[in-house]
Amino acid sequence: MLKMSDVITKKQQGRELDEEEIAFFVKGVTDGSIPDYQISALLMAIWFKGMTEEETVMLTEYMADSGETAELSSVKGKKVDKHSTGGVGDKVSLIVGPMVAAVNKGIYVPKMAGRGLGFTGGTLDKLEACKGVNTEISAEKFEEIVREIGFCIAGQSKRLAPADGVLTALRDVTCTDNSIPLIAASIMSKKLASGNECIVLDIKCGSGSFCKTMRDAEELARLMIRIGARENRKTVALITDMSAPLGCAVGNSVELIEAIRVLEGRGDQELTELCIAVAANMLYTANVADYETCEALAEETLYDGTALDKLAELVERLGGDKRYIYDTNLFDESNVTAMLVADRSGYITRIDAMQVGKAASVLGAGRDKLGEEIDHSAGIILNKHIGDRIEEGEALATLQAKNLDRAQAGMEYLFKAVTIGDTPPEKKNIILKQIGANY
Repeated sequence: MLKMSDVITKKQQGRELDEEEIAFFVKGVTDGSIPDYQISALLMAIWFKGMTEEETVMLTEYMADSGETAELSSVKGKKVDKHSTGGVGDKVSLIVGPMVAAVNKGIYVPKMAGRGLGFTGGTLDKLEACKGVNTEISAEKFEEIVREIGFCIAGQSKRLAPADGVLTALRDVTCTDNSIPLIAASIMSKKLASGNECIVLDIKCGSGSFCKTMRDAEELARLMIRIGARENRKTVALITDMSAPLGCAVGNSVELIEAIRVLEGRGDQELTELCIAVAANMLYTANVADYETCEALAEETLYDGTALDKLAELVERLGGDKRYIYDTNLFDESNVTAMLVADRSGYITRIDAMQVGKAASVLGAGRDKLGEEIDHSAGIILNKHIGDRIEEGEALATLQAKNLDRAQAGMEYLFKAVTIGDTPPEKKNIILKQIGANY
């Protein structure tokens, strides 16, 4: 008879766990028969000793099978998902879901998303900044919305890959959330359980992400692509820069508003470029056309209004007021607005993503514990990008908060995030590398 203490000891010694041991572990996580302290001990052992690809694949499979599987049987078309490993200012899902649905080529995007914790924002929190939106819907309603408008963004059902929910919470509190095998198993188990046939991964790399180095980002990307291939899921990955925040807005309503600007065809250039690339890859992996055609189809939806209309449809189907999508002046305003100004002239050489994320969180846009209330109107709007010229006394950023204390605390973090130098830095592309695509 297997004992959890023996499984922990084996991994502490750096030995490979077999299928029976992994199955035993996932079952115990799911039914609660293994206590949190022993689960945490094994997570820590994995963090130190790692896992082989075979171990990671088995862990992913058993986590995917730990609950129900979303069949989406009434959705007659190819189902494609996009997943980001999380970052600061990442509102891409709010943009690419509507774009792919608006192309209207029989490709569906059933997107189960999460809430923000710590310095990274949550897609559900951003969407719920629109008055009336409720993302906690039934599986039946989720499937209905996907079928009828082509995409849906909603909360993950607790019945899908329930083992992942337990492990994710414990990884956060045990500081093992940057373990590459555990990240891969967490992401891919949910994708397998969600029933998607094609997966596009946006692997963030830089200070505002779990993968701080290109080496780690590539290792994670290749591992998830191999897992996808073994499970007959066509999977590609983009490694994208997260050394600085994505776009100009960091928060909830401010990020939704920025997503709307992109869908209007007048958004931040770098953010727009990334969204077109992600949407094009989603269409390409679903065999809609060659990559250049997919790119053109995706871009067109930003300028003919169809993608914006899709977002408005989703808001309405989730109980929200779709007028907000067409008139962003309707969003709630913060009580306090403050400006951070440059203390010298020069060029912006650094905007540290993690520090900006922390600033937004203390302003009220984020939470330290799951379930905490957030201030949807709190956030940061950056006036400058890395490489831009700025003069002493010119505004670097606008901060929005409920009160002066929060604004002051956010200002202190944001001040540390920005570096001004005498010469402009070398420009980085937002997309650092593509893996798994065969253009």
